[in-house]
Amino acid sequence: MIRIIPVTTKKQLATFIDFPHSLYNGDPNYVPELFIAQRDLLTPGKHPFHEHSFVQPFLAYDDDKLKGRIAAILNTNHNSFNNTTDGFFGFFDCENDENVAAKLFEEAANWLREKGATTIIGPVNPSTNDPLGVLIDGFDSPAVAMMTYNKPYYDSLIKKTGLNKKVDLLAWDLQGKTVSERSLKLLDALIERLKRKNITIRPINMKDFKNEVVKVREVYNKAWDKNLGFVPMTTNEFNYLAKDLKMVLDPDFCLVAEQDGKLIGFALGIPDVNQIQRKIKKGRLLPTGIFKLLLGLKKIDYLRVLALGVVDSYRKLGIEACFYAYIIKKAAEKNIKGAEASWILEHNDMMNKGIENINGKVYKKYRIYEKPL
Repeated sequence: MIRIIPVTTKKQLATFIDFPHSLYNGDPNYVPELFIAQRDLLTPGKHPFHEHSFVQPFLAYDDDKLKGRIAAILNTNHNSFNNTTDGFFGFFDCENDENVAAKLFEEAANWLREKGATTIIGPVNPSTNDPLGVLIDGFDSPAVAMMTYNKPYYDSLIKKTGLNKKVDLLAWDLQGKTVSERSLKLLDALIERLKRKNITIRPINMKDFKNEVVKVREVYNKAWDKNLGFVPMTTNEFNYLAKDLKMVLDPDFCLVAEQDGKLIGFALGIPDVNQIQRKIKKGRLLPTGIFKLLLGLKKIDYLRVLALGVVDSYRKLGIEACFYAYIIKKAAEKNIKGAEASWILEHNDMMNKGIENINGKVYKKYRIYEKPL
């Protein structure tokens, strides 16, 4: 008999976080999430998402065997910003069992209906500013930092619960040996052209990190505001993320564009810490995981371009091309073999065409689903 249990205790939350370790046991491409980070993300009072929104995790048991998990998510900031009554699901993991999946989604849907939601969308963990999507193509390698990984049967399993595709997200692979040299050759010319408009590109100032973060957040909330499902990050959410990223940040891969001292764009590349994290058993940093993480940072040879955006009125000036060219140049200098640019909406023609023009290749695809409630 299948039972769905709402998570209400610390012990149940630990079980919820640890479930994927057994589900993916033996999978060479599985990367365990850091337990402390997941615990804080899902705990009210620990993470700023809970200051405005609600998350209810559930566990699925068949008799006494744990078979799956899901979280129902009501993002009130998303609904206020987009004038919608959407509900979300996230943190979905399940054995290949249609009955268990159906029960999990039924429970999440009921919880969302009680909160007034009229649609269920996901997966988001817990918002579009976090890891999201179901991997539907590209199972031959691990996910990079802050991207998701799952079993190949998830797409079919989710569709059988009545959810359908909302949109696909693309991950592009940029290999240093094959990426077009054209952008590098044009870099100096582009920079000179931008200078004539008083636009300069520079690395983030780590000595003034706090003030830089304030300005970057303003650009982020402007540059991405037309993206599907976008929700602005609160000051506390952005500061929380910035604090986490600062530990692995290389200013050569964190760039800002300014006009007369005003930020108009930024790009962020982060080292693929998943190369180390996949070796940290069950995501536990203690007693030895923390040393693997710290000592392994210098050995990372791949980046993820996590964010790259320009305020609307400054697009098509070549700023985006300068960002990519600068990152490519610095990566080569530091023996970084390549980078993933992700995630990018499938219909973002300008961004996708730009990456294709420098010989990027789509090598993974992710999917967001939806269903009316």
